[in-house]
Amino acid sequence: MSRMVKDFIEIRDCGSLDTLIDSLVAAREGLPAGSEAEVRMRGDDVFGRQISISYFRPQTPEEVECDARYVTAYRESRQRELDRLEGELGVVAAPGQRQRRLRVVGA
Repeated sequence: MSRMVKDFIEIRDCGSLDTLIDSLVAAREGLPAGSEAEVRMRGDDVFGRQISISYFRPQTPEEVECDARYVTAYRESRQRELDRLEGELGVVAAPGQRQRRLRVVGA
């Protein structure tokens, strides 16, 4: 299973109702299955308003390749930071318990 990425579609030109409906129908038809799309009105009176559609899509092969390059470096940097903190703070066991090490949670 590939990782899902949140993406956005913004509809700025809402001149007529028919144009807006056509834009929304075209956007809906272009969404991948299971995208969990949400529609929101964004902006204000000064800069204008637009309709924003957020949805989830699978990563592209280029995005997967880019993420793969940085996964190992990210994990190594987190482990170095944990080792530094452990050395700085020390690890103290509570009375009656064994000494434990800090560990990376998540990712």
